[in-house]
Amino acid sequence: MSRTVHVIGAGLAGLAAAVRLRGEGAAVVVHEATGQIGGRCRSYYDRQTDLVIDNGNHLVLSGNTSAMAFLRAIGAEDRLVGPDEPEFEFADFASGQRWTLRMNAGRIPWWILDPKRRVPGTRVSDYLKLARLLHPPAQATVGEVIDCSGNLHDRLVHPLLVAALNVMPHEGSAALAGAVIRETLAAGGSACRPLVARTGLSHVFVDPAVEHLQARNVEIRLRHELRALRFDGGRVAELDFGEDTALLGPEDAVVLAAPAYAAANLVPELSTPTEYRPIVNAHFRIDPPAAFPPLIGVLNATTEWLFAFPQRLSVTISNADRLLEMPREQLARDVWREVAAVAKIADELPPWQIVRERRATFASTPAENAKRPAPSTRWRNLVLAGDWIATGLPATIESAIRSGQRAADLIARGG
Repeated sequence: MSRTVHVIGAGLAGLAAAVRLRGEGAAVVVHEATGQIGGRCRSYYDRQTDLVIDNGNHLVLSGNTSAMAFLRAIGAEDRLVGPDEPEFEFADFASGQRWTLRMNAGRIPWWILDPKRRVPGTRVSDYLKLARLLHPPAQATVGEVIDCSGNLHDRLVHPLLVAALNVMPHEGSAALAGAVIRETLAAGGSACRPLVARTGLSHVFVDPAVEHLQARNVEIRLRHELRALRFDGGRVAELDFGEDTALLGPEDAVVLAAPAYAAANLVPELSTPTEYRPIVNAHFRIDPPAAFPPLIGVLNATTEWLFAFPQRLSVTISNADRLLEMPREQLARDVWREVAAVAKIADELPPWQIVRERRATFASTPAENAKRPAPSTRWRNLVLAGDWIATGLPATIESAIRSGQRAADLIARGG
């Protein structure tokens, strides 16, 4: 490719686009408005816990094809860790009951025939009803397609979809929920092995990507905020960064991988999601108990997912509007009481940090999903990337990386 491609934004979407474009032979320049790379998927030093923590806990599944391809490209696939088998541990805080969901690797889900492998209190017929989500009406909610009650919903579907959609399942987009089901449960256990960035999001996704790009002469310019796109006819002709500009040659192109609100300010008449939902993460400095699993789903508690890292136990709570105004220390104590009970350790509060992302993801409802734009635009050398564009998935790591790779492919095909 005899062209220069300017990638605007150094989150996962932008990094994925840059990696693929450079692999195709394009000259690439990455422009990041802030002083940090990785966007909402990064690690940083926290004084309160004296640890390097992540700004949010993220789960990757072995069947996340785009994310795994990205990690292979940057030589970091082995940095994700998880069980050798597709297993998920759960704990019910209210009853004290614990169980492990054990899927088989193949696409035929014989595991649902075994009461010791499936969710306690469920029947085979409960799982068969999930087939209604595989190809639902485009504008339907989950609650309009399946019954959002019963043991299977409460103990598996609800925690899975709240984490994926960041809304209550009954109001979430059935189309997006169906995509999640198709690429996970319906794809077989080999696609469902849970993987976490035990050594930190930056160590797994960001640092090796930066090293990969810099080794291939890709310039990454930090604190270089795009202020305006200058259009000439049917193409972007100039990038205005305030103190400097970049003129685009006839073959040059732009991948706009900025957040939705920034993109809406740069691109005329661009439709983007406008309703967002928060995610709350709690980090506690403590050594996890010996043989503690890397991930546990917690039911009937404020805590939803409990992650174990070196010197740290961390909690993720999605669709967390109800927690935004709660005093930080009260929230930390309430969550820690649940964590201590699940981990069976003393309940004395260790050093902690609460991270509240008020606009963590767009709300994955049918109405908001309909606002997501396609990656291509009416300007032939401008494409979009980000978990907020129409990837067919909710706002996840897989969605962000997939969007960047698709943007690069459009550029490579002459978009």
